Amino acid sequence: MNPARREPLLWLQLLGLAALPLEILLLFLLFAGADPGPFPGFERLLTWAIGALGSAVLFWRLPPDLWSLLILQVPLRGRRPEQFRLSALQTALPLKVLIALGAALLLPLTWWADSHAGMAWAWSPLSSSPRLVVLLLCIPVLVLIQWQWAQVIQAIWMLTRPAALVDQTLPLTQVQAAEQRLNAGLPLLLLAPLAFAEPSAPVAPAPQEEQQQPETVASEPEQTASPAETETVAEESPEPAAEPLQAKPEAVEENEAHAASAEAVVSDDVEASPEEAEVSDPEPEADAEPEAEEVSSEVIAQDDSAPDETTAEAPQDESEDASVVDAGGAVAPEEKPEEG
Repeated sequence: MNPARREPLLWLQLLGLAALPLEILLLFLLFAGADPGPFPGFERLLTWAIGALGSAVLFWRLPPDLWSLLILQVPLRGRRPEQFRLSALQTALPLKVLIALGAALLLPLTWWADSHAGMAWAWSPLSSSPRLVVLLLCIPVLVLIQWQWAQVIQAIWMLTRPAALVDQTLPLTQVQAAEQRLNAGLPLLLLAPLAFAEPSAPVAPAPQEEQQQPETVASEPEQTASPAETETVAEESPEPAAEPLQAKPEAVEENEAHAASAEAVVSDDVEASPEEAEVSDPEPEADAEPEAEEVSSEVIAQDDSAPDETTAEAPQDESEDASVVDAGGAVAPEEKPEEG
């Protein structure tokens, strides 16, 4: 923010815009106090040159102090660094040209006021006064108008400067401010800087919605996490796996029963007489093989009808039966020669 906007004295300088019409009216009434002389044009030009042009030249060399109200001013020792920094900006060429332009505008104004002042001679405070007295009193009024014009232009100029430009400007010293500025008035004016309340940033509704969305998203995983945990616990728990194992003892008992019957058949063959063994050597082998095949087929059929989880143990039973049958078939031929 531009520090010039915190200076109350610059805002008071803008009141000169309301004072300028009153000062012009006072000039008009003063010219109405006396009749024009033998050289009215020369008198008007001389009055303007001393009052308006002379003050414009003075203000070009010594700009009016920003912190002066012509009667009162801010003392040099009581000024803040921001005030000295703003005083350093008074040397800008465009600002000086605008101040000098006020003197050029006062020339047609002075000419018009003197030529039409006869209409207000009844309200003039200097009625029936000498012409010289009227002209001498109009000169300070022109200086006052030029001063007021310069202060208004300077105040508007300072209030419209960017803050970066003011911050980069080197402040004047007290000595420079006393020598290079026209300080008019008694040093009794001390005003505190204005305190503007900075507007709070409006809270946009969109960020609030964005803040609420993560909360809802975060709550959803909590709800979905509980079924997943139950599934993992159910997979890890061994209780469901124990139910299909209850059918295994029955299948094992059946397999053992079939295996016992196969062993009984083999033992009957072994206990046969040697004469029958000699006569029926090829027949028992042929009979044992179909029986083994029947036993294995029955075991496979029972294994197929068993639950899927018991299929892993069924081949083991078949291998055991086959080993038993093979053992029985291998033992029978070996024992036959021993008995002979």
